[in-house]
Amino acid sequence: MVDVGKWPIFTLLSPQEISSIRKACVFGTSANEAIYITHNDEVFVFGLNCSNCLGTGDNQSTIVPKKLEALCGKKISSLSYGSGPHVVLATEDGEVYAWGHNGYSQLGNGTTNQGITPIQVCTNLLIKKVVEVACGSHHSMALSFDGDLYAWGYNNCGQVGSGSTANQPTPRRVSNCLQGKTVVGIACGQTSSMAVVNNGEVYGWGYNGNGQLGLGNNGNQLTPCRVAALHGVCVLQIACGYAHTLALTDEGLLYAWGANTYGQLGTGNKSNQLSPVQIMMEKERVVEIAACHSTHTSAAKTQSGQVFMWGQCRGQAVILPHLTHFACTDDVFACFATPAVMWRLLSVEHEDFLTVAESLKKEFDSPETSDLKFRVDGKYIHVHKAVLKIRCEHFRTMFQSYWNEDMKEVIEIDQFSYPVYRAFLEYLYTDSVDLPPEDAIGLLDLATSYCENRLKKLCQHIIKRGITVENAFSLLSAAVRYDAEDLEEFCFKFCVNHLTEVTQTAAFWQMDGPLLKEFIAKASKCGAFKN
Repeated sequence: MVDVGKWPIFTLLSPQEISSIRKACVFGTSANEAIYITHNDEVFVFGLNCSNCLGTGDNQSTIVPKKLEALCGKKISSLSYGSGPHVVLATEDGEVYAWGHNGYSQLGNGTTNQGITPIQVCTNLLIKKVVEVACGSHHSMALSFDGDLYAWGYNNCGQVGSGSTANQPTPRRVSNCLQGKTVVGIACGQTSSMAVVNNGEVYGWGYNGNGQLGLGNNGNQLTPCRVAALHGVCVLQIACGYAHTLALTDEGLLYAWGANTYGQLGTGNKSNQLSPVQIMMEKERVVEIAACHSTHTSAAKTQSGQVFMWGQCRGQAVILPHLTHFACTDDVFACFATPAVMWRLLSVEHEDFLTVAESLKKEFDSPETSDLKFRVDGKYIHVHKAVLKIRCEHFRTMFQSYWNEDMKEVIEIDQFSYPVYRAFLEYLYTDSVDLPPEDAIGLLDLATSYCENRLKKLCQHIIKRGITVENAFSLLSAAVRYDAEDLEEFCFKFCVNHLTEVTQTAAFWQMDGPLLKEFIAKASKCGAFKN
């Protein structure tokens, strides 16, 4: 299962929001922006909002997801982003929308004005059905269903492929050597562009200072130029890092070239390569490659599902493909790339499979599967004897004292309240407790009676977290009563530090006489009553 939770920014979302996600992308110079599409085809964004890259119509950051009404129901099929950042996407209907940074006309609307909301890119694309988009640092490309390629934006190194270095304000068809050819795949480095055509040939143009075009030299190219060194192989997929390129052939062979400062070529050294070199030759057939224009990290997946990574990984230079424990290349970028952005629009697969822990949680208080009921305050709680025996010594002893035929189907509980006993039983299924501090006092009593030391610590944590001026003395009394020394010391210090306020509460004057005397004596010893 692909888990968006591996990307830190998604920890801002609730479990319900996470479960609604069908597609997602994390982007931005520090991986601080995200966009996601729900199962209902609603589109949400959240994060830092640099250069209006969230498309919300303002420049405000947000940790709460905001809906992009203009894109809801559009069925987004391809998405890419630049370094500004700017965002470009294509829908299933072939429409292209863009927003964000536009200092170099990378939004393709003929201006250099910031795009504060998603606007359709129209020039030369209205009559085309776009199936894929790609972005470099400040330029953009769109591939049509019929294999035509369009580019626009920053062009200082020829990355737009127009034959000049003038910026391109609107989409322009990339032709020259691609004239009459059908492009089937595209990718962008920071200031370079690559394309694969339907016969497996690879073309590159733009910046080539590190050899990322694979032409055997380091001269920039203003128009597409075929990578001659790949003659005789049929390339299926191309991927670009910041200044390096990966290519995957129909035979599962992997080639790499370009910058290699961080070992991102996987050649075993840090020397740049001006022409494609084959890597992972001793490994099995490769079925997927991954790189991203804003990182120096590379990844590949083999036929058996093994995932390898190399290049810049958490600040280290990994110069040879390293086998990971991941199931998909996306996880490499979540856990090891800098920044931890996504290399593609991620499709999230929510599986029906439940872990053992999830299954136990689901079956708590389930009348359909339970074989035992507790009745507390007239309410029933449905449980499973086997679970209780496994999880709690108190129940293990209780059940062993009964012959099976004498075991009651309903057990009456009158020592504890319903919220407290239900929380206890649920804890046995989930290892967690969700109670207000006042009820946690009762659960602390139960944990003490049943010798559940871990639960006792959890209750003390809840009480510490929820202590207030109003309940401080009640909690202190409970801590003394249940012999919770650490909690008692914590509550005592809180009361002393807020002495003026807590002595004005009803709980203070209702405190048990001996306990009140002991508190005053101890507090006086600390100098709390010297005034």
